[in-house]
Amino acid sequence: MDLNQLVENIKELTIDAGKVIMEIYNDESQFEISTKADDSPLTKADRAANEIICKKLIELTPDIPIISEENKEIAYDQRKDFSLAWLVDPVDGTKEFIKRNGEFTVNIALIDTQKICLGVVYVPAQESLYWAIKDEGAFKQSLGSEDTIRLEAKSFSLSDEGLRVVCSRSHLNEDTAAFIAALKEPEKVSKGSSLKFLILAEGGAELYPRLAPTMEWDTGAAQIILEEAGGKVINKNTNEQLVYNKEELRNPHFIAYGKIAQE
Repeated sequence: MDLNQLVENIKELTIDAGKVIMEIYNDESQFEISTKADDSPLTKADRAANEIICKKLIELTPDIPIISEENKEIAYDQRKDFSLAWLVDPVDGTKEFIKRNGEFTVNIALIDTQKICLGVVYVPAQESLYWAIKDEGAFKQSLGSEDTIRLEAKSFSLSDEGLRVVCSRSHLNEDTAAFIAALKEPEKVSKGSSLKFLILAEGGAELYPRLAPTMEWDTGAAQIILEEAGGKVINKNTNEQLVYNKEELRNPHFIAYGKIAQE
C-alpha cells in the first residue's frame, strides 16, 4: 500500500467533509441537535460528514474496515482480527461546533496492528490541514497556499518554569487541575477537540494532560501528527504509547508531551 498516495486522498476527503460541515455551521437552523446514549451531542454535520467519509473510504480501500464514532460499534470478536482499520471522527469537538467557536476538526487515521501509521486532521473553520505518515514527519498547510510547513514540537523539561499546558474548553476536572498545580508557574492554554495535540505539534505548548475519558477516534489522527513532530502520547498508568483497536475503545488517561527531555 502506497501511504504517500493514500494520504493525498485522505487530505482531499477531509476537505470535502469540511465543506459540508461549514455549510451547516454557517446556518444554525440546520444544526438538528440530538443527544446520543452517552449524553454527548450529535448534529446534522456529524451525520453528513460521516456519510461522505465512509462512502469515500469504502471506494478507496474496500477491504479496510471503518471504526467511526458515528457508525454502529463493531464487536471486538470481529475487530480483533483487523490488521488494518480506519479510525474516523467526522466532527471532533461537537460541543465547540454548537458553541460556534471554530474549534472542531475532521479526523481520519489508519491503524496498523494497534499503531497509527497515517493521520490527517482538518480544521474547517481555519482551513488548516495537518497530516503525518509514520517515520516521515508531520506537516501543515493552509488552503490556498502552496507552502507546506514541517512541524516540530517544542523541547522542554518538566522542571522548567512557565510551561504551557493545554486544557480542554469543555472538560477540566480535579485530577487535571492537580497535575497542572504541580508544575512551576504553568500557563493554561484552552483549546477544544484534537487542536490540543496540534498546538503541541506546532510548538505552541508543551503539555496536554488528559485525565478524563476520551475515545480512540478522538486521538488517533492527532497522536501520530504530534509523534512525528517529536512529541509523544503516553498512557498515564503504564508509561507506554497509546495503542488502538483495543477491546475497550475508550482510551486510558494519558499525557501528551512536546519534545520532552529525558528525566
